[in-house]
Amino acid sequence: MTQTSQRSGKSTDPMLGRVVAGRYRLEARAGEGGMGVVYRARHVLIDRVVALKLIRPDLRGETHLRAWMLREARAANRVDHAHIIDIHDIGETEDGELYLVMEYLVGTALSAELARGPMALARSIDILEQMCAALGRAHDLGVVHRDLKSDNILLLTRGGRKDFVKILDFGLAHLAMDPRLAPKGAVFGTPEYMSPEQARGEEAGPQSDLYALGVLFFEMMTGQLPFRSNDRETLLEMQRKSQAPKPRSIKPDVLPAAEAIILKLLEKERKKRFQDAHHLHEELKGLQRSIPSNAWEVGAGGEMAVPPPPPPPESPGVIQWANRAALFSRMVSRAYPTGNAPPDVQQALATSWDLASRASSLEGEVASLTRKVESLERRGRALRAEIGRKVEELAHEESRALREHTAEQHEASRVREVLVVAERGVIVAKTAADTAGALPPPQARLAYEKYGAAMALVEARKEVLAEREQKAGVKEAHARELRRQIDELRAQLSRYAEALEEDLTHGREKVAGRTREGLQFEKSFSEVTQLLVSHLKGKPEVRDLMQDLMEAIHGPNPARPGPDTRAPLPGSSAASPQVPL
Repeated sequence: MTQTSQRSGKSTDPMLGRVVAGRYRLEARAGEGGMGVVYRARHVLIDRVVALKLIRPDLRGETHLRAWMLREARAANRVDHAHIIDIHDIGETEDGELYLVMEYLVGTALSAELARGPMALARSIDILEQMCAALGRAHDLGVVHRDLKSDNILLLTRGGRKDFVKILDFGLAHLAMDPRLAPKGAVFGTPEYMSPEQARGEEAGPQSDLYALGVLFFEMMTGQLPFRSNDRETLLEMQRKSQAPKPRSIKPDVLPAAEAIILKLLEKERKKRFQDAHHLHEELKGLQRSIPSNAWEVGAGGEMAVPPPPPPPESPGVIQWANRAALFSRMVSRAYPTGNAPPDVQQALATSWDLASRASSLEGEVASLTRKVESLERRGRALRAEIGRKVEELAHEESRALREHTAEQHEASRVREVLVVAERGVIVAKTAADTAGALPPPQARLAYEKYGAAMALVEARKEVLAEREQKAGVKEAHARELRRQIDELRAQLSRYAEALEEDLTHGREKVAGRTREGLQFEKSFSEVTQLLVSHLKGKPEVRDLMQDLMEAIHGPNPARPGPDTRAPLPGSSAASPQVPL
């Protein structure tokens, strides 16, 4: 994963160039989160670019934080949703460093877009609707993000679609069925987006994520956060007790329906927020249908949004080893036309060809093993997605059933109140009827009629109450049955995930073993390259071929010195002691 602006950190980060887990070479520093540093990395034998997160060096001794990072991958993998970043691999290095390999994304953080000011309503809802769908799936499977913020939302262009959302960094995600790993009373998250219950140090739940969505929606509509302070404790106190300002008090043209959704999401009491992400998703879809869908695509000045940067260049792979071996062969033939090259040069040349051949063969073997692992991952992803969709459908139906159950209960409570009033009326009417014998017949008859009418009204109210209670019971039973099916599917998913992880671990170990062998080839190839370059660099008859070699290694460079200039070559005192491969 990456953002529009990156810092390569080439001159400051000693990790760059290092190979993690025997197969992922760190190429550039992409960013840093609360618990880990993220690098752009590349498989050393297969041209696959990934994002690799390493736990921060100063946190490596923190056992509970390491456990959180492990849980990050398991949580995201179990959800398996299009709008949540994909996890490819997770493990520990030989040095005990925990790493997480994710899909490499090129896009723009939502925070960068918000820095420009308020966003169009249609665009805001489009982004929120995607986030809501992803969180709905996550919550259905027992996963709570706990640290949603604009920095954790990446906007991509995918398949011609703008603002394709990816939610990043489930580093504080919580699996409901896992043991509690956080220290008791600890407050984790970002204060500006933290729910009141989190600010009190309580357990975060799905409604906590919905509160964060409310903060994001408020920020998109107004261009500012609902609560702002330079002091963390003051900010937490505001989250705990202060009511959020109305968006229209800041930006009067905010649609009332949008403001209503925002204020409901920002309620201090969890029960007053939306019941779940499915409920919110329905409201957002309804609002989305009522407004133009393409108003945001062109900015106020008529210009399209700045496009994201291109992906990193592809690596030529080990196929270039043979090309370089061929260049060395031409150099040796030109430098020693009679074939009287020194034995060590002849041996190095033969070794370069042998290593190129063996590396090419090994690359094919690793590619085959990797394809098998990827096939297993795809099958697993397909099954997880299928189970996830079933759970989502059931959870959506459950959400509606629970809302209908709540509505029936509310109506039953109202009827019960009316029934109490009616029963009081019966008592009054009965008292009047008991004394009606002393009254004139017309008045006595009226008293008896009132008593009968009061009794009939009570019976009618009881019938309505029984009907409401029956409907509420049916809805509750339906919701219970749906929950039973959801729990059964979640248990099935958990069992499958454990079996899949075992198979994937076995396959990845095979890939890692063969890739480590490839790294030894790479080291040996670098050594013979150094020997050949050191021997041939001073021979004028091969200068043009040496230039070709440098361009093969570093790429064409218009500023590179020409044949008549004494340019430092790898292996000389003015250059790196090793030729990059």
